[in-house]
Amino acid sequence: MDVKDANVVIVGLARSGIGAARLLDEAGARVTVADRKNADELSTVVSQLNSERIKAVLGSGYESVLDQADLIVISPGVPTGLEPLTRARRRGIKVIGELELASRFLNAPILAVTGTNGKSTTVTLIGLFLKEAGKKAFVGGNLGTAISEAALATYRAQQSAQRSGPAGSPYDFVVAEVSSFQLETIETFHPWVAALLNITLDHMDRYSSVGHYVAAKARIFENQGPGDYAVLNLDDERVGRLRAGIKAKVVGLRRHGSGGRAAEAETFLDGDRIVSTVAGKREEICRRDEMRLIGLHNVDNVMAAATYALLCGCSIDAIRRVLSSFPGLEHALEVVRERRGVRYVNDSKGTNVDATLKALEGIEQPIWLIAGGRDKGGDFTRLDKAVRERVKRLILIGEAASRIQAALGTFERFCHAASLRQAVEMAAAEAEPGDVVLLSPACASFDMFADYQDRGRQFKALVNGLPA
Repeated sequence: MDVKDANVVIVGLARSGIGAARLLDEAGARVTVADRKNADELSTVVSQLNSERIKAVLGSGYESVLDQADLIVISPGVPTGLEPLTRARRRGIKVIGELELASRFLNAPILAVTGTNGKSTTVTLIGLFLKEAGKKAFVGGNLGTAISEAALATYRAQQSAQRSGPAGSPYDFVVAEVSSFQLETIETFHPWVAALLNITLDHMDRYSSVGHYVAAKARIFENQGPGDYAVLNLDDERVGRLRAGIKAKVVGLRRHGSGGRAAEAETFLDGDRIVSTVAGKREEICRRDEMRLIGLHNVDNVMAAATYALLCGCSIDAIRRVLSSFPGLEHALEVVRERRGVRYVNDSKGTNVDATLKALEGIEQPIWLIAGGRDKGGDFTRLDKAVRERVKRLILIGEAASRIQAALGTFERFCHAASLRQAVEMAAAEAEPGDVVLLSPACASFDMFADYQDRGRQFKALVNGLPA
């Protein structure tokens, strides 16, 4: 993508905005970053730009710089329908996202993963499988490190090759976790392997309908062709229905069903064994009890990640070595401590109803569930059956506490806590040996915490601070 001397405005200064600014600056663009937050709020972020050539327009007047743009790049958290962006499009100015921008600079095959839940675990596993197999992989995107960082490394390698001869690609593969927000602004983004893990209600504060949300997710397959692979979780009806419109070769995953239904999938659960035929022959990846990860939903994540690994030429032995040692991501069913026979589990990344359902379904012991936070438009009535069957005591916190209580109707084994500290102390005082104290909020964190990571780390600090 030739952006030399182009006036490019980047709207939104999160990680992806910073990454896009650094990439465009090095590629010779005249870069302006714009954000409605003021300079005091963004001083730490702006200091990461590392270039005096990049201009920053912050605060209430930030929209004015869009009038001089040749190209506008928006961060995922910026709504695509903002009126200033709509006016820019009417003037013929192209508006793309950071994912689309970065993908135009990459030359390694892209392995992309989306879905409501499980993306981060799946992407991390893919990266670990590739590393164990001796392959060079960048792992990032919505997971943390912006894809623009991979694009910047690629651009620098290409510039070096032009000056002094072939330098080779810095990566064999680029592994990208992508969100529906990022997919809204793609044009040419083209993953060699793309997966849609699941679709459940989330971000209904951004999307007008479930169909709108599904359409955004499905764009991950938009630019694929017969030489590409589309990995679909066929246990999810919404995902399965997309199969007919996909041009890539479909690779199916199934955890539920047996016999003919399992035979529809290339990677599936056969009894307690994960099996795949992706490499052209039936291969046993591992038994469930050989995985260090806990939770039934992690079987889905392992099936997806192992499918990618096999398509990329990784050996079964490399996959097994990772699965026997990988404990899971921080804040995703992370075992924090066992105290007086009670296990404490941090699932702060459970920011929606479906994630909390998966956590409840994956734990067989009696559960003390700490839930609540900022409502994202989720349907809390869907928790009713699992809570009644699996939860010994429900401790509600945050803005959504009363709404969760109302959604559970006649359920009586609940109480309210004024803070996360009080919730932990209440559970610790009454939980019995064999119980699990689970933080899985089913809500966003922003009413009480900076983000889900802050919430999870505070939970861990409180748990580890309990007297032995």
